[in-house]
Amino acid sequence: MGVTDPTGPVMDRDEVDRALARLGAEHEAIETSLLALQDHAGRRLLEGAELTGVTRERWAATEASITLLWSYFDAYTGTLRTARDIRARRRWSSREDLEQLTELLRGESVTVAGAAAAAAGASAGPGAPARLSERYSLQALVDRMNELYAAGLDMVVAADAVWSALPARIDLLAAELRRTRRLAHSVGVRPGEHPAGDDLERITRTLTRLREEVVSDPLAHWVPAQGSSAPGGGKPDTTVYDREARALEEVRREIDAVLGVRQDAEQRLIRLRDVLSRADRTLAEARAARGEVLAKIAATEVPVVSGPPTALMEQLATAAEYRRQGQWHRLSPLLESLEQKAEDELLRARESLTAVTAPLAVRAELRGRLDAYRAKVARHGLAEDPLLVERYDAARRMLWSAPCDLRVAEQAVLRYQRTAAELIGGAPRVPEQGGSGDHGGPGS
Repeated sequence: MGVTDPTGPVMDRDEVDRALARLGAEHEAIETSLLALQDHAGRRLLEGAELTGVTRERWAATEASITLLWSYFDAYTGTLRTARDIRARRRWSSREDLEQLTELLRGESVTVAGAAAAAAGASAGPGAPARLSERYSLQALVDRMNELYAAGLDMVVAADAVWSALPARIDLLAAELRRTRRLAHSVGVRPGEHPAGDDLERITRTLTRLREEVVSDPLAHWVPAQGSSAPGGGKPDTTVYDREARALEEVRREIDAVLGVRQDAEQRLIRLRDVLSRADRTLAEARAARGEVLAKIAATEVPVVSGPPTALMEQLATAAEYRRQGQWHRLSPLLESLEQKAEDELLRARESLTAVTAPLAVRAELRGRLDAYRAKVARHGLAEDPLLVERYDAARRMLWSAPCDLRVAEQAVLRYQRTAAELIGGAPRVPEQGGSGDHGGPGS
């Protein structure tokens, strides 16, 4: 919509002709805008919808504004027609005509009477005095029409934008929700029995309520653009929709996981049985090794070995029963828990075996060290040295006797080791000392 020139002195004929041409073009622009608003799809939807909330309140005010707009436009049209008639009387307008035209084109020459004036007073806000008539200049009337048009178009465009964006997206999400519910039901995920089933029920209720709200009160789901004065500046509020779409995606991933369990449950159960069987065999080996250590090694604290993983085997039997009954939603979390527990049990069994057999490993290391030094002594031609033979026999009796005292046997090996090193190196023998001493190999 256009804007007329400000008021001034009496206009000459050229100014009048230019003003009339400008006002005629402005009249066409205003009429085009009003007709476009009248035919706007959003306006037609608003007229036929059962509105609630803020949309109902704003649409009532907008309808009154649109009616007022047409009243203003009719008054504007009448004033423009009068001015054109006066100008058309004579080719060369008289002074009296020019004064009359100046008053029409620049003064407060437009009178809005009756209901239109009352509507104008109502639109000014509560408490505004009601008037039987209102006078405007063409400039002021255009400004007022621009204001009402922008407010009405903003409301119509916002409602239409929400209706164009959200209901269709909600319907698509609802269709996906129905497919997911059918799939969830097929694997036993139902409300009251599985959290995902409860989530699906909640999402269903939320989407149903959201669609009803969007259809009846679209402006409640509209976010105006900050700092924008253009009609329809803003965007639909998709916060609730986006939250439910994310929730549905999470449920869908959980259902996919349950479906995956249904497809590979047998293989996973077989792997679980194998892991638990290995853990059981390892614990049995550790218990046997503990008995051997207690019989063959003296003065050694041997850790106690736990019994077989009976609780895990019972849970494994429960998982197998879930598979037979097709209770996939229960089998899925149980399998995940069992797989982790079974790996932990196998690791614990291996650590137990290592801890129990540690004394035997120490004895084996001492035996290997003693034989290695004996071979080294033989290479240097000292195998028949009486002191070396005596100390070798003493260490050997300790290491090959049962029960073996590892601390005493280690001291015997160290004595043989030092004596052999002294004889091979030709150095004088150093006095023997207690303690663990050198634990090195033949190259020490």
